[in-house]
Amino acid sequence: MRQSLHRLVVETHGQGLVEITAAIKERLVHVDINEGLLTVYCRHTSASLLIQENADPDVCKDLQTFFAKIVPEGRGLYVHESEGPDDMPAHIRAALTQTQLSIPMRDGELLLGTWQGIYLFEHRREPHRREIVLHVIGE
Repeated sequence: MRQSLHRLVVETHGQGLVEITAAIKERLVHVDINEGLLTVYCRHTSASLLIQENADPDVCKDLQTFFAKIVPEGRGLYVHESEGPDDMPAHIRAALTQTQLSIPMRDGELLLGTWQGIYLFEHRREPHRREIVLHVIGE
């Protein structure tokens, strides 16, 4: 078994989904592992990861609208308000989604479905630099 560890920095523009599939695939070109498992890990508590449809951008818009409805922002709604009215909702949204994904690989390619893409889901209103760790294990 071999392993490879990479870091990917993603610049966000505020709340929303940023597709990172191409950036991940670009890093995997340099990995000499044909068959194995990729772990994608988000090192933040107010952003998360999703595998979602990447064919119709309305899917991402609807997801963002849905999360805004089920986890609203606003002063007085939460005890933790020291980092702004969008911080605690961002933590809750991250708790409802995922900070780690596991994706199988074969022949050096991710085994994603036809319409699947990997997204960083930024939950804060301001732009951020998010760090994603890519760990591949296999042969």
